[in-house]
Amino acid sequence: MKELTIEATPENVDKVVEFVDAQLEEHDCGINEKMALEVAVDELFANIAMYAYNPNTGYATVRVDVVNDPLSVEVTFIDNGRQFDPLAKADPDTTLSLEDRPIGGMGIFIVKKSMDYVNYEYKDGKNILTIKKNIS
Repeated sequence: MKELTIEATPENVDKVVEFVDAQLEEHDCGINEKMALEVAVDELFANIAMYAYNPNTGYATVRVDVVNDPLSVEVTFIDNGRQFDPLAKADPDTTLSLEDRPIGGMGIFIVKKSMDYVNYEYKDGKNILTIKKNIS
């Protein structure tokens, strides 16, 4: 398992994606899985950066764990920001036109649809969000 603790700011989103990418490259992750993970990591860390500590800033820890049986990548985001379960919000109605849809919610919807496992818990004053992608 590899871990990065970094200030949760929008400017650090790329650094977090690069950190996760480095772990994926060590394990010959396929391009489709890599792209899905990159989008999910970008979305989730950006949400932490924009909302968890707003208007202040704080830190977030990103853990990457590669499991071998079956091969999968698990990424966990941990922050001490305000408690928020992004999975509790109802999925957007994708049958509506763009003009008729409320703003927001598509990023988490994409994460939920593109990952094989997504879990949120609030424990010991920390938001803990875990995503998992199976690697073919």
